[in-house]
Amino acid sequence: MKTIRWGIIGCGDVTEVKSGPGFQLAKNSQLVAVMRRNGELAKDYATRHNVPKWYDNAEELINDPDVDVVYIATPPAYHKEYTLQCAEAGKPVYVEKPMARNFEECTDMIQACENAGVSLFVAYYRRALDRFNKVKELIDSGKIGEIRFVTVVLYKKIVQKDLKSGEFPWRVIPKISGGGEFMDLASHTLDVLDYILGPIEEACGYADNQAKLYEAEDVVTASLAFESGVKGTGTWCFSSFSNYDMNEIVGSLGKISFSTFGAEPVLLTTINGITPFNIVKPIHIQMQLIQSIVNELNGLEVCKSTGISGARTNKIMDQILRNYRLNKK
Repeated sequence: MKTIRWGIIGCGDVTEVKSGPGFQLAKNSQLVAVMRRNGELAKDYATRHNVPKWYDNAEELINDPDVDVVYIATPPAYHKEYTLQCAEAGKPVYVEKPMARNFEECTDMIQACENAGVSLFVAYYRRALDRFNKVKELIDSGKIGEIRFVTVVLYKKIVQKDLKSGEFPWRVIPKISGGGEFMDLASHTLDVLDYILGPIEEACGYADNQAKLYEAEDVVTASLAFESGVKGTGTWCFSSFSNYDMNEIVGSLGKISFSTFGAEPVLLTTINGITPFNIVKPIHIQMQLIQSIVNELNGLEVCKSTGISGARTNKIMDQILRNYRLNKK
């Protein structure tokens, strides 16, 4: 069995616990190089995580002969650029979510990887987590009958400025992230619904900047139409008094309630009552998806999160934000 050797571009906060250790803990997997524009920070990361090599130049890491696959953990503004460079170097790519700032960039990334004959994976790691596979299992086994509709509600307190710089984080700067926290957080829920219920065929929505603290939208409502005939609605607000996160999938025989980001039990409600499913949230939350990528590259399984599925989520977000973006021009 081949050991898959990884390199990371952008070894920031997300790689400290969520993803980075997963490359070292997964079977037949090894993290051999990391890159950050600030070389001292890259060196510090490499030292703390026992990584043999570090770089302050992405091109050098991409072309390192000891790196088999590249994980792009930068903000979305750089996903397309680095993916195209990896494809040109003939190396598979694992890119953070959202896959890019818009569907057009996703299409370019997919085409480049297809032309180069390399795999493209996206870090929608919930597709590999036991929590969401339990929801899918309950639905696929008919526990709530025929699916009728889904509702999504997420609201949270206003994002705070960085204490040192006095600036808002890149996640609410559209030229870097593609939008606001909707792009960052709603993408997870929309992708997991795509996984559980099948692709969303069409969406429309309204967005606004109610608090007017930054340029990006801070409230979004949407209507969803799935290819299967299931209908859905979503509301996301990022300037609320409190935090709340809940999804409900309603069928002819019951419903399933679960959060996207929390760790509380998945609830199955039928005429027989409420059944909770307590599922532990892993510390290194991307490890299970990383393992599936390693397994696919070794010919053992097919990873559930690809450039094709990741691009579908970007396409739906583009449809939801279409009118807001047009009005901002």
